[in-house]
Amino acid sequence: MRRRTALLVAAALVATVTPAAVAATSTKPTYDVTIRMTEYGIPHIEAKDWGSLGFGYAHALAQETICTLADTYTTVRGQRSKYFGPDASYVFRGNGYTVNNLSSDFFFQQIIDDRRIEKLLAQKAPLGPKTEVRQAITGYVAGYNDYLRSVGGSNGVPDPTCRGKDWVTAITEIDAYRRFYQLALLASSGVAINGIGAAQPPTPSLPIPTLDTKQVATALGQELKGLAIGSNAVALGASATANGHGLLLGNPHFPWLGSERFYQAHLTIPGTLDVAGGALLGVPVVLIGHTAHLAWSHTVSTAYRFTPFQETLVPGSPTTYLYDGKPQAMSSRTVMVKALVGGKLETRTRTLYSTIHGSIFDNLVGIPLPWTPAVAFALGDANAPNFRYLNHFFEVDQAQSAAEVLTVLKRNQGIPWVNTLAADDQGNVLYADISVTPHVTDAQVQSCGTALGQVTFAALRLPVLDGSRSACEWGSDPDSLQKGTFGPSHMPFTLRKDYVTNSNDSYWLSNPKAPLEGFARIIGDERTERTTRTRSGLVMVEQGLAKGGTFTRQKLQDLLFSDRQYSGELTRDDVVTMCRAFPGGYAPSASGPVAVGKACDVLAKWDVRDQLSSRGALLYRRFWSRATAVPVAVGATTQQKVLWLVPFDASDPVNTPRSLNILNPLVWKAFGDALNDLSGAHIPVDAPLGQYQADLRPDGTRSALHGGPGPLGVFNALAVAWDPVKGYVGPLAHGSSYIQVVQFTGSGCPDTRTILTYSQSTNPTSPHFADQTKLFSASKWVTDHFCRDDVLRATVSTERLRG
Repeated sequence: MRRRTALLVAAALVATVTPAAVAATSTKPTYDVTIRMTEYGIPHIEAKDWGSLGFGYAHALAQETICTLADTYTTVRGQRSKYFGPDASYVFRGNGYTVNNLSSDFFFQQIIDDRRIEKLLAQKAPLGPKTEVRQAITGYVAGYNDYLRSVGGSNGVPDPTCRGKDWVTAITEIDAYRRFYQLALLASSGVAINGIGAAQPPTPSLPIPTLDTKQVATALGQELKGLAIGSNAVALGASATANGHGLLLGNPHFPWLGSERFYQAHLTIPGTLDVAGGALLGVPVVLIGHTAHLAWSHTVSTAYRFTPFQETLVPGSPTTYLYDGKPQAMSSRTVMVKALVGGKLETRTRTLYSTIHGSIFDNLVGIPLPWTPAVAFALGDANAPNFRYLNHFFEVDQAQSAAEVLTVLKRNQGIPWVNTLAADDQGNVLYADISVTPHVTDAQVQSCGTALGQVTFAALRLPVLDGSRSACEWGSDPDSLQKGTFGPSHMPFTLRKDYVTNSNDSYWLSNPKAPLEGFARIIGDERTERTTRTRSGLVMVEQGLAKGGTFTRQKLQDLLFSDRQYSGELTRDDVVTMCRAFPGGYAPSASGPVAVGKACDVLAKWDVRDQLSSRGALLYRRFWSRATAVPVAVGATTQQKVLWLVPFDASDPVNTPRSLNILNPLVWKAFGDALNDLSGAHIPVDAPLGQYQADLRPDGTRSALHGGPGPLGVFNALAVAWDPVKGYVGPLAHGSSYIQVVQFTGSGCPDTRTILTYSQSTNPTSPHFADQTKLFSASKWVTDHFCRDDVLRATVSTERLRG
């Protein structure tokens, strides 16, 4: 409870107080925490212990995000159908996957009925949470519930979005851990929730569906690519910085909407913890941030966290499968949930099935993998037993060097789906993809991959393994903490003094001077074409270091907000040449010839950036989006042969492919279609980007945005969908989110700038709903206050909580 004097407590309870109650009210409070707010609603939470830290963090977080948090806890409790109806759906923003409410409820209720979270919590560390983790979570839950009580329950929450809603309730510790588990599964079972929650044995009377392996592989490739949420990180070491200390850019491209937003905070337990940065909603620990001498960030890794197992079924018994020639009955569990239908609650029941490999599912990211009388698919999920990631982040939040981060990675082996990049005060930098990955070697795929698995592995690196043979189970390494996963000795990492970078391609070119090679393909590809965003980052870093150059904090900030359009740098001149060569000044398009007009001159004058004032950026984006949208089927001619004259060369990976093939008729047509796109939206070809690219929120708040699509090579990546009427105006799905540039100076007080692009609050009535978004629009930054004296000077309000 909030701080109250003993007199007020006594006055309120005088009629019913007992001697035992008097003794209880005179004891010290369990939690004691001070929250100092600095500008833009950033809390600096100073607590006496881990429980108090969680208590204060939950208070600060709930004040700004209570509706999103309550919605998330409704999801992991398996209650979406109860409150929102069984036929509705939601987007799991962390992976972009649209999930049906009823399937989601069956999925999470099965986890609840299985007591899976309780079993994970029963393990001792490092497999289960450490003592300080448990204490912080206990405090977090108490703080969340205390906040809700302090405002009078759901009827008093400040956000009108969920005020008075009956799904805004107190939470339990298991609810909090269920949220953590949801995040652990984000890149594995999280992309098969519909397929797991809806999978049912085949109906004998229905036709047996066929499985075209190439079509499935092509469709999976397109869907998995579409779900990818990107990030950039650059860690610069002693030889790359002006002062010889470490310097880091963290630039995750995470959702602007929903529960996978970041919340920015500074957490302190004197003598134990002092860390600042961002955390995903509902996670009371910094996930991307800095301490006095260490900064780190994460990028989504290319490694797969799951493999489908193709089960061979016993004829006439679709819930019995063969394992080493012997029939095995599938495990089954009948799951019941409540559903709101026609204003009344009814019980919905479904029986879900699993094998020794995992849950039976019938589609992956929406692509059917049908359960037939002959085969079924089970999802092997490497993150299913993983609560180690909580220990990892609590330990990194106390680390002070890149080498210490590497030790934590190897000790816990709990990172669920990201790369780690770090820089420290001594000028060391780290890249590591030591993350939870199924132990499937390339050789094992050759012997154990099914017909579908051979195609998906060749095209996507995703194995589909033969579930009928014990020889096809995942392997292990001597240093694997979790059976069935690769140990650190077989995962890529490098500790250096110059630089490392990652933009969601594999580990291979974390530093082009020392490529990392020789790892299993399920982790990532090697000696293959990199995305234009990866190439853009490498080019900008190398240009900054050319001729003995070094980086400062400001120079690294400018690298990101330069908004360079690398695809444009590669092709703009070729496009202008093509434009000026169109016969009679008309470009072909799907609807017939379209007059080019002044488009050629506009592109020639374009600054090749995606800044608010950039004229020609809109035209080029529509052109390049169309030119690269030609679908490429498995086994078909590759896109680079369509677009590029100089193909990819593994000996020159940063600079190839290049030279646009302007004689290709598909490229010509893409230009004409782009002109029609702008004309249809009534957008002039020379309109500045800022007029037609903006974040538009439901309450009407509009913020012009600089930056652009990552696939076009824009480092400051934004995923604003094209609206044929408005242009690039609408709710931003994901993009640059919690950005930090941390420069160490040797003083213990890092020189840091941050920006939380979408701002701290999800409450449209909060002053912190869009205040940082306006800063971001103007390419401005927030000065980070870390050392105590600086925090005290910057404090605008102070609140002490006891409870």
